[in-house]
Amino acid sequence: MSYKYVKRTIEPQLCRAAKEFPAVVLTGPRQSGKTTVIKEVFGHDYKYVSMELPDIRIIAENDPRGFLAEFSGRVIFDEIQYCPVLLPYIKELIDSDRQTKGRFILTGSQNLMLTENINESLAGRAAILKLYPFSLREYSHAGSSPFPWEQGYDPEQKKVPEENLWQFLLRGLYPEIATDTHRSSSLWHSSYISTYIERDVRLIKHVSDLGNFQVFLQALAIRNGQLLNLSEISRDIGVAVNTVKNWLSVLEATFQIVILRPYFENAGKRIVKSPKVYFTDIGTLCSLTGISDPVHLQKGPMGGSVFETCVIMELVKTFSSRAEPPKIYFWRTSAGDEVDIVVIHENKLIPIEIKLSSTPKISMARGINVLKEALPDKCLNGYVVYPGSLRLPLGSGTTAVPLRAF
Repeated sequence: MSYKYVKRTIEPQLCRAAKEFPAVVLTGPRQSGKTTVIKEVFGHDYKYVSMELPDIRIIAENDPRGFLAEFSGRVIFDEIQYCPVLLPYIKELIDSDRQTKGRFILTGSQNLMLTENINESLAGRAAILKLYPFSLREYSHAGSSPFPWEQGYDPEQKKVPEENLWQFLLRGLYPEIATDTHRSSSLWHSSYISTYIERDVRLIKHVSDLGNFQVFLQALAIRNGQLLNLSEISRDIGVAVNTVKNWLSVLEATFQIVILRPYFENAGKRIVKSPKVYFTDIGTLCSLTGISDPVHLQKGPMGGSVFETCVIMELVKTFSSRAEPPKIYFWRTSAGDEVDIVVIHENKLIPIEIKLSSTPKISMARGINVLKEALPDKCLNGYVVYPGSLRLPLGSGTTAVPLRAF
């Protein structure tokens, strides 16, 4: 492999799934390390076949049964979305021998295409897991260590890289660029975006105008972490609202963005229902917004949004690596009171505020206190995550926690 392998926290879940299901499907964005981790975990016992290769794909499409007959043992089909015609025939083989577990390992970077075909062909027969780019925990070799509200949490265990955080975030957390500091991160991300648009987006029927799609990507990046206003984006880039909706679904389906939805209960009619959008990788976000300097990243207008994205994606990546659906929301009222993140934990709410300031203040917990007053029976202790160094109480059951200890 071209870069040093960093152990992924999803590995135990992959092994467990292969012991319990006939097939395992690993999805995630292109270049998140799916092929590498699959080969690391299963490569010694499985034959590997890339469905991205045109000659292999033609053979499989022309004679699916004959193609599969060549693989009587365990097999990895990488990038299966390029050859969905195989899925019904894989189902046929599974149904002929339901007792054999872990026979097929499938990977794919386009969840929109995969989910439809897998739901039709492999429902109940496949475990579906997601692999994102590195979490800070993975890169710092902290594993899937607990969050502050979880059992076994150790505030002394550092979960961020020792080097400059902002320089690191600017490079991004895709394995290839994160582990090879000699490569140009700006060139890597610009190439990644071009390849993504040319190869992945072309395969999805909603996108015909790739030039406007690039403009849409940049317009969305500028609004990273803001309430999503489809009409505003539609007006600014000159395309229909329905087109914006379709393109947004393309980004979500290919794991380029995470959509954070508002938390509300039946009684909360004042809660704003518009979602927020966060880019999966900060390096990609910086490339789209033209940020190339770590000082500009930290001190500029995108600093707060980027730091918020860093914390949110740490939650999403960690929960996903545990094979747990990330139950993460934000809370906001029409009066403007807001909590950046609400995590549902054991049917209770963990409110989290994210602040860029290195000096925690009691006022930072205001939104958390408002939420606790609104839902006193559901809220547990809250946290303010900030880029400082000390763990400090902020009163009323809220604690300021440095990112490195979060």
